[in-house]
Amino acid sequence: MEILITGATGLLGRHLITALQERGDSLRALVLPDEDTRWLEEHHVAIYRGDVRAPGTLTAPMRRVDIVFHLAGMMGVWRPLRDYHAVNVMGTENVCRAALAAGVRRLVHISSWTVYGMDLGQPAREDFPLTPFPEPYAMTKAEGDRVVQRLIANEHLPAVIIRPGTFFGPGDRLHFGRMADRLRAGKGIIVGSGRNALPFVYVTDVVQGLILAASSERAIGQAYNISNDQPLTQEAFLRAIAQEIGVKPPHIHVPYRALYAAAFTAEQVAALTRSQKQPIVTRLGVKLFGTDNRHSIDKARVELGYRPRVSLREGVRLAAVWYREEHMLAAAPAAATV
Repeated sequence: MEILITGATGLLGRHLITALQERGDSLRALVLPDEDTRWLEEHHVAIYRGDVRAPGTLTAPMRRVDIVFHLAGMMGVWRPLRDYHAVNVMGTENVCRAALAAGVRRLVHISSWTVYGMDLGQPAREDFPLTPFPEPYAMTKAEGDRVVQRLIANEHLPAVIIRPGTFFGPGDRLHFGRMADRLRAGKGIIVGSGRNALPFVYVTDVVQGLILAASSERAIGQAYNISNDQPLTQEAFLRAIAQEIGVKPPHIHVPYRALYAAAFTAEQVAALTRSQKQPIVTRLGVKLFGTDNRHSIDKARVELGYRPRVSLREGVRLAAVWYREEHMLAAAPAAATV
């Protein structure tokens, strides 16, 4: 099967490529003009240079493609709303319209659990309204989700929407790496009581959900939560990381409201000074780690046959193996040259 992946160089893209190649699929990737493609080349993925923001660059990579996995998106960077909108909303529409024009059989779009909002008081289901927290990533992922829904309804786009939990695993520098770095530096804290559930899921479980969504006829036109419904609490998750990387677990509890107020102030200062650097603490980060967020995966279980295969505790162990190896390599002295 001929498959195109946008966002192929990211954490999810690399794990998806590994799984698809084990099935024997033929893969191609849409990558930015200046993006490092060495990993893709080593894994014999056909490379097409382009940009989801530039519709004209999407025609060639879509030719004779059976399935598109649209993983590309802006996240984890301190950029204005318009930049996020250009990628997560307009870029998504461009990819969807190019897929329609090319007659692609299936498009699987990665949305986000953040489209539902946070701290809902109950596990979010796919029929919940999209009420994202007012910050660029969540707002534009919700708007991009709605774009795909509209194209499914009005133009018969053969798409499936996946709303994953926060995925982590080997190679994850954005979430796991940052948490581990702070714990190693002795700067780990617990927001509030620490008894709140964190919406994490191991990366290969998200890959499983993507592949199931691409192969099930019942999935066309549907949205699915792909997460782990046996979450760890914030404190348990951080303690597990600390144990696996061999450092002391965090013990300082910072009141949620106080930290949220500090994040608000830090963001205001960054805006006034037009800083290009993300504040050390943000409201989104405080809400992510300090509120209880759970997601129902009943629909995916019933309709796709999805079930989490990697417990979060085991996922932490596997990610920590990668993290320790990375730091051992970084700490190793350079080889002598002559």
